[in-house]
Amino acid sequence: MNSRRDFIKLAGIAGGAVAATSVSKVAMAALPEPIIQTSPDTMAPLFPKTGRPYNPVVTLNGWTLPWRMNQGVKEFHLVAEPVVREMAPGMKAHLWGYNGQSPGPTIEVVEGDQVRIFVTNKLPEQTSVHWHGQRLPNGMDGVAGLNQPAIPSGKTFVYEFEAKRPGTFMYHPHADEMTQMAMGMMGFWVTHPKNKHPLIEEADRDYCFLLNAYDIDPGAYTPKIMTMLNFNLWTWNSRVFPGISPLVARKGDRVRIRVGNLTMTNHPIHIHGHEFEVTGTDGGPTPKGGRWPEVTVDVAVGQMRQMEFIADAVGDWAFHCHKSHHTMNAMGHDLPTLIGVDHTGISKKVHSLIPDYMAMGERGMADMTEMDMPLPDNTLPMMTGDGPFGSVEMGGMFSVLKVRDNQKPGDYTDPGWYQHPKGTQAYEYTGEGLPPAPSSARSGPAAMKAQNMPATNIEVQVKKPVGHSNH
Repeated sequence: MNSRRDFIKLAGIAGGAVAATSVSKVAMAALPEPIIQTSPDTMAPLFPKTGRPYNPVVTLNGWTLPWRMNQGVKEFHLVAEPVVREMAPGMKAHLWGYNGQSPGPTIEVVEGDQVRIFVTNKLPEQTSVHWHGQRLPNGMDGVAGLNQPAIPSGKTFVYEFEAKRPGTFMYHPHADEMTQMAMGMMGFWVTHPKNKHPLIEEADRDYCFLLNAYDIDPGAYTPKIMTMLNFNLWTWNSRVFPGISPLVARKGDRVRIRVGNLTMTNHPIHIHGHEFEVTGTDGGPTPKGGRWPEVTVDVAVGQMRQMEFIADAVGDWAFHCHKSHHTMNAMGHDLPTLIGVDHTGISKKVHSLIPDYMAMGERGMADMTEMDMPLPDNTLPMMTGDGPFGSVEMGGMFSVLKVRDNQKPGDYTDPGWYQHPKGTQAYEYTGEGLPPAPSSARSGPAAMKAQNMPATNIEVQVKKPVGHSNH
């Protein structure tokens, strides 16, 4: 559908498919060709060939949506549709997204741009698009039923507004959003400053990604949309470690990382080896008097956080969510803790019935990374990913910041593993004369004297109430 005639025909059938009556007649010209991308790789930054210049972002395991200029208006075409997303090698999910991906492509514009977005709905139900954090006419805000009719399946709507302020934003549905966002419908939006801004530095590397989460049973392909908290796949841009690309930088680069959270819980995002400052939110740049050095920032639900630092320490530095169960893949929540329990006898009996049975958790879970355990179709180990010294024992929301002296400006290729200079790496002690380790008997006295203690020890047993696992 690339001709003006076809578009006018479509608009007539839709019965008012334009998002607001104020949209100019220019919007009725032929639709821009939709650009589709299915690769899960991190694509190179898209430098603008038309419109105002800017320094582009790099979307982690994603890409930027191309546009066309039409009489001074920057036009994009989003297609809401079912997609197949590789979460990591060995697992694919049947999601909903935009232009072949979940999340959808990043939209990059410049402050003051007149923007027109055509949204074609190829979902089996109606949808809309909310432009999270944007200042725009009320009829373009995208809340179905409140600001506009929902976009029926098979129809195309038009959104048109001015990108009024620079910042870090996102887009997502506001129609059956519990289903549609749980299925992966979301995308990033970056508005670059038109001129030099007193609160916005020039960055050498500018990364962005969205936090999202899914509950997909092993062997299944489609998320369970009714899950509220107990997700088993915590993702960055619908990818899990080891499928998340590294963030690459040259020593001395100013690195900006923009993170948006569309999960059901907060995420303390933590970096190793560096300190950063939060320089912006979805409300705009942070005043310099409100910045301080951090190594962890909590990104709450529906928030955007923009952090910046100088990559002055070479090496391979972990970068992850600090909630420990968010750096695991496909983990169940109902397994008992068996640390210290000898179940050798039980294992032998079960093996006679189930030859592939494997006892879990007797010594902790690290052994799982070394076992070649058969898995159900289309799922991932809980902890996986090989580093230069063995298993990294991570999954989920985990990646690596790779800082190198010789990484060329603009080069985002993976430089491989860091080679540690002699004498700069932890090693096994094989000598003699270790000092004795202090024991609890040498510990100091209690902070307060115990009072009214029972004469005999009491064993407490706790049983969780049935039906409250999501609270």
